[in-house]
Amino acid sequence: MIDIGISKLALIGAVALVVIGPEKLPRVARTVGTLLGKAQRYVTDVKAEVSRSMELDELKKMKESMETAVHDVEKSVHSASSDLEKDWRDATNFESDFDNSSTLASDYSSFDSSSSISPAYKNPGKNFRIKRGAVPRWYKARAGVRTHVQSGAARVARFRPKR
Repeated sequence: MIDIGISKLALIGAVALVVIGPEKLPRVARTVGTLLGKAQRYVTDVKAEVSRSMELDELKKMKESMETAVHDVEKSVHSASSDLEKDWRDATNFESDFDNSSTLASDYSSFDSSSSISPAYKNPGKNFRIKRGAVPRWYKARAGVRTHVQSGAARVARFRPKR
């Protein structure tokens, strides 16, 4: 950048005063100021455009990387699903081979139903004697729903102004 200090600006101002004259100097100074402002705005616009183009390039690279990642995941899911379908077909073909054969009965004739371990009955833990409301307490409190029954006389006594 140009290194212009206070002394150099004063020298330039004095030369401009002598050369241009005191009548035209304010108008020239205004013109120079507007031109410098336009130049600064142009430079900032160019900088912003360059930064936007750089960000756009970065976003394009990120988009491409995400698309390749999605494509890879899609391929892996497709291969896993095809493996699963193959295993399923093999399993269903194996079972269909035994559907109408007599070997199925002979294979399961030695099966003892008492030897299989079944889980013991467990109570679901619900206490049906307690009434459980479907509306949560925080909603009732916010909506102003009465949760306790109160008689009319008790309500009047509660809100009666104290003497």
